This record gives sequence, structure tokens and C-alpha cells, in this order.
Amino acid sequence: MPKDGKAYLASIKDNRSIYIDGRRVSDVATDHCFKSAVATAAGLYDYQAAAENVEAMTFVSPTSGDRVNLAWQLPKTYSDLVKRRHALERWSGLTCGMIGRSPDHVASTLAGFRMGISAFQSCDGKRSAALESYFQYARDNDLFLSYVIINPQADKAKSAGEQPDPHLVASVVDEDAGGITIRGSKMLATSGVMANELLVSGFQALQAGDEAYAFTAVVPLSAKGLTLMSRRSYEQNATSTFDYPLSSRFDENDAVVHFDDVKIPWDRVFVFKNLRMANAQWHETRAHVFQNYQCMIRLMVKLRFLLGIMRKIAETNNIINYPQVRDTLGLIAAKVSTIEALIIAMELKGENFQGYYVPDRSLLCTAQVIAQTTYPEVVEAVRSLSGGGMIMVPSSYADFETPETNAIIRKTQRSPVVSSEERVKLMKLAWDAVGSEFGSRHLQYEMFYSGPPFVTRGNSFRFFDWDSVKSPVDDFMSSYGLPMVDRKLSNAAE
Repeated sequence: MPKDGKAYLASIKDNRSIYIDGRRVSDVATDHCFKSAVATAAGLYDYQAAAENVEAMTFVSPTSGDRVNLAWQLPKTYSDLVKRRHALERWSGLTCGMIGRSPDHVASTLAGFRMGISAFQSCDGKRSAALESYFQYARDNDLFLSYVIINPQADKAKSAGEQPDPHLVASVVDEDAGGITIRGSKMLATSGVMANELLVSGFQALQAGDEAYAFTAVVPLSAKGLTLMSRRSYEQNATSTFDYPLSSRFDENDAVVHFDDVKIPWDRVFVFKNLRMANAQWHETRAHVFQNYQCMIRLMVKLRFLLGIMRKIAETNNIINYPQVRDTLGLIAAKVSTIEALIIAMELKGENFQGYYVPDRSLLCTAQVIAQTTYPEVVEAVRSLSGGGMIMVPSSYADFETPETNAIIRKTQRSPVVSSEERVKLMKLAWDAVGSEFGSRHLQYEMFYSGPPFVTRGNSFRFFDWDSVKSPVDDFMSSYGLPMVDRKLSNAAE
């Protein structure tokens, strides 16, 4: 049977070093800051292991013979890719698209590396062999991986090696026959506290002299010297599921990762002090495409969920037939459908890459650019439709239990189509989605997780087929010229 929630929970009881609010967490699965998010992750594995979902969610690993999540599949045909997408879509639907770093994300990254293994082989045969071996290990154990690929923010005008502290950014400080030693920090380990292992790499440009920062490796959360310092827990501060239905269950968390001379064996090192390969791993493979394809699938699910909230608000407030409301809903529906259309299009226009079938890179970049502006627009539309309704709700579920406040709720929280309780429930969901700390974090996340806009737009420029649009212009311009009389005058002037 595929990995289930029980097996996942057992796998993260490993004495990992997690800190929050000045204390070390003994067990993320039971700690009040993380336990609901961990339970949600366990639920994903339980879902894939359920008898009725096994065929749709998993496939047989070619190396172990066990069934593992389809995120690990290397698609060879269009049909393979679409079936894989349906599995990712199902998982995302379980969390309303709110878990950005679910296990299928970094699995997609590793799959992208593996499909482009020739790029690694051209640089270092030993490192490519390590990648091949680790991919099989991670797939066969259906691991939950997170990653850290962003440098801590300090002097952003300087490279990693130019910072006043040479060990601010995680770098290789030693190597021996057993492996490499890492010192420094990385961010943001989204879902890191509940993962099995961390992929450590970089996405920023490196220059000559930065070789110590040009590495990619994987390390277990239990590794000696590895510490995660969590941001504030939104789950911890959620008073109830009724009051915070998303925060209380889907706070995947983010953390700064500090490496205090962490030893990583060679069989987990895929790039080592190689500036060219540090860049090639993302763009000469299809890792960047495959991981962000998963992001677009999740975002599609999330946007559809927010659109559903908007429709229910309009119906609850009985404004669904107002022309301006239909105008807003129609516009947002079109924007949400654009993301879905781009996913379908990048599949249909996919390419055969070294024996595998992957989404079209240019359309993926297009989707990233559009997504960064679409999400804030959808959030703003939810706010506009809700007005003060999201704010003027009871302080908590306890107000329903007190006769005095219950009576006021019944009088003031009214709707022609739902009960007072249902109206409050909807408005609290809307607030948690776009107005709470959890909601605000998601706005920031969706705007920047794939990089600042100049990066995503730069990739769109870089990978667009400009010849396909210039050629028709050239062809058309070649079909006409100056009138004969004007040409003679022009030639004479020359």
C-alpha cells in the first residue's frame, strides 16, 4: 500500500531542532504551534492510501515495486502529464490550495532535475550519480521534502560572498572523503518544520569568487547542527476552526534555516562549487518548469476557491443580480479561467525533453507573470464584495453560546438566503482567506514566491519565441515598398 498518514507521522519523530517563541519544540506533531498543519499533511498521505484513491493518486515505482505518489512520476506522454496533474489537483483541493509547499512541490523539483540529468552528467559524473541514487531513494520512500533556495536579506546590492559576514549565507566551509560541511543560513523553509528532508540550493545569480555558495544538496531535518527558527504561528493564535477555518489547519509555516557546520555526505550532494551548474540545474533541465507547473495547478485550485467565496458573499448579501456585482464576478471568473487555460495550454503545447513530456516553458513563464497580478486583484475583489461584513462579525464562536450576544447576532447578522450562523461562518472564512495574518501572508507569498516581477517577466522575455512574431511582420513588410515615383526620388536623394 502507499505511504499513509501513520507512516508519515512516524517518519518525522526524529529529534529535529525547531525553535519558536524562544523555546525548542519537542515534537511538531503534538506541539500547539504546528500539530494541525502536520495533521493536514498526514491527511494527504491518508487520502492517497485510501483504496478508492490509490489508482488516481499513485503509481508503481520502477525501483521498489511499491506504490508512490504520482508527483514522482517522470511523464513520457501527454496523457501521463495530465494524469499526474489530476493527482496534484486532488491533493491541492484537500487544502483549498492553501498549502503551497505540499509534498508534491519539491518532488516536482527533483523530478525536473532527474529528467535533465544529462546537464549534471556533463559537469560531474559523481554528482549526477548521487542525484540519480537520491531521486530513487526519495521516490521509493515517498518523502516529504521542503527546500531553502533564498539567501537571508542583508545588503541586497552585494553578492553572497561580498556580505560583511562571509558565513551569513550557507556555504561550503570544508570537504573531505565523507562529504561537505555547510555553515550559514538560508530562507524560507516553507513547510520545513514538517518535512522529512531539506533540499539546499540557490536561485540567485553567482559570480566568480562565489564558488563556495554554488552547491545543491539534501539533508535530513534531524542532521546535527541544523536548526529551523519558525516565524509566528498563525495556527497557535487561531481561537477555533469556526473563527479561523484556514489558519487553524493550513498554516504550513516558514522558517529560517541555520547550518552550524552541518555535515552532508557526498551521496546527497548534486552540485559542488560549480557556478555554471548552479544555474544550469534550473534552466538546462526542466526543474524550474516542473516545480512551477505544480504551483500553477495549486494556484488554480486556490483561485477557484476564492471565486467561490465571492459568489457566496454576493448571494448571501442578495446583491448577485446587481449589474456591477456581475461585472466584478465575470471579470474575476475570466482571470481565474485564464490560469486554468494556461495550464491546459502548456500541457497541450508541451515538449519532448530528453525522452520525457514536460509543459511548455514559455507558457509557464506567462502564467507566472499573470499570476503575480491576478492574485492581488482577486483578494481586492473579495474585500470589495464583503465591505464591512468581514469586520463586523462576532468576536468568536463563544458569542453564540451567550444568550445576550446570541440574540444580538440573530438580529444583526441577517441574510435572506442563509441563517445568521451561516452568514457569520462565511464572513469569517472570507476574513481568514484575505484579511487575517494568514491571509496577508498568502498575499505576500503569491506575489513573490516565484521571484520579484522583474525576474518572472525577464524569464517570460527570455523564453518567448520572438522569431514567431517577428517573422510575420518581416514577411508582411516585404510585400510592399515605396511607390515607384517616390522610390526614384528617394534613390536620387541618396
